[in-house]
Formats: sequence, structure tokens, C-alpha cells
Amino acid sequence: MTAQVLDGKAIAAAYRRDIRQAVQRRVSEALKPPGLAVVLVGDDAASEVYVNAKARDCRQVGFRSVVERIDATVTQDELEARILALNADPDIHGFLVQLPLPEHIDTNRIIDQIDPAKDVDGFHPHNIGRLALRRPALRSCTPMGVMLLLDRTGVDYYGAQATVIGASNHLGRPMGLELLQAGCTVTMTHKFTRDTDAAARQADILISAVGKPGLVQGDWIKPGAVVIDVGITRDERGKLHGDVDFDAAAKVAAWVTPVPGGVGPMTRVALLLNTLQAAGEVLDDG
Repeated sequence: MTAQVLDGKAIAAAYRRDIRQAVQRRVSEALKPPGLAVVLVGDDAASEVYVNAKARDCRQVGFRSVVERIDATVTQDELEARILALNADPDIHGFLVQLPLPEHIDTNRIIDQIDPAKDVDGFHPHNIGRLALRRPALRSCTPMGVMLLLDRTGVDYYGAQATVIGASNHLGRPMGLELLQAGCTVTMTHKFTRDTDAAARQADILISAVGKPGLVQGDWIKPGAVVIDVGITRDERGKLHGDVDFDAAAKVAAWVTPVPGGVGPMTRVALLLNTLQAAGEVLDDG
């Protein structure tokens, strides 16, 4: 069996075209374009790459893009004041604070300060809670992006066995909630799970979000499964690696995502969709 590759770059490009058309319609009605702000604290190189990519996406779809670069010496109170200012800015429909933050900043307090209606990262407890209650509003971007990818496979969610490897607050946990919402039977594994490989082998949909290169081997994968690799690790040479042994997975799975070029572009598309929604617009296909 040779797996089909879920090309996140191509799928994301199609979504951006649709988003751009929605923005053009909005502007033609004399409404402001959606405004997305990103708060970048310090000079983390990886964060700078992500922020620049998000700004480029905004330009492509016609969003107003604002990047606030703040020195790493900022105090907790000063950063919270900037959050409150963005909450009150009528030209900013959504914003996010790029993580990680400096160690002296309480990240949870910062996330809690964000207006849930502008929380386009989908990290606020209010938005996670709505997803848990099957009343989703703004959704965590990477899990949402994964669901957009899964939709392209035509997989039948109802009753499908789904295994999520990794239970972080921003990835694994909301991913499990998304799959439950879709009708899957979900198994969550984490660092205390004794037989992660056994849980993986039963999965019709296998999602790994750990950040451990080569964790998922070919013999962990059920023949014909859909395999989504969320884990991204950069080695000392700067090369990106996923959690899944791609070559081995391609011999067993029906669908598999590459790293890079799989989930990453769809995470950024989900951010655009959340911002569009925060501005009061929804694509025709949802």
C-alpha cells in the first residue's frame, strides 16, 4: 500500500483564496477588513519565523496585520496592559500572544486576560470549555487545522477509532475534543500511558503531537489508517522532523501528512478562519 499524501500547502492555498474572496465582499460593503494582531515578546528566532509567516498570510487574504514587538524585559503588568488595550481596539478583531513567553511572565495569566471573542489562537479557557460542551466558538488552531485536513480524506468519523498521542493543553486535549465532537471514539495517550504503541495500532485515525522524532514507527500503524503528524522538532542543522517515520508510514497508511508542509500551513489557515469569524464572517463551507 502506498499512502496518499495530505498536502497541507495546497489545501491551505485553496482556503486562502476563499478567505480573500470573503474579505473582498466585506470591503465592498464598506466594512473594515478583519484585523489580526500578534504580540511578540523578545527575539526568539523560531517565533519570529512563525510571526512573519502569519503576517504574510494576512497580506495574501487582505487582512489588516499588526505585529507588536515587545522587549523581553517587559513586566507582567506592562504586558497585561497591552492585552487590555488590544481587547478594547475596535480595529483589531482578533489577536494572539506568540508563545513561548519569557520565564518571568505568567503565561496562563496572559491568556486569561485575552477577550475570548478575540482569542483567535483558541487557547482561552472559555473557548476550550465551549468545545468541551459541544458548543464551539473560536477553536484551537492546530486541532482545527487537523480537522480541515481530515475532512479532505472523506473519512467516516462516526464510530471511527481515533488515537491521539500527547495530551498538552494546546494540542492533544483540544484535539481529542474535536474528534469527540466529530463522532469518533477517542483514546488519549500521554507520558504515563503504558502501551502507547498498542493504542496506536487500533486507530483508524492516528494523530501524534509529542515532538519526538521517529516516535511512530510503521508497525504502530493500522493498515489503511489516516496518520496526522503534528510533532515538529528542529535538529542542530535546522532541519525539521516529525513524530512519524514518514517512509514507513507511507507503506501502511491510507493517508499521511508530511513534515513540513502538512499540519503547519493548516494551523495558519485556522488562525485566518478564526479571525474571519471574530470579525463576523464565515466561509460558505463553514
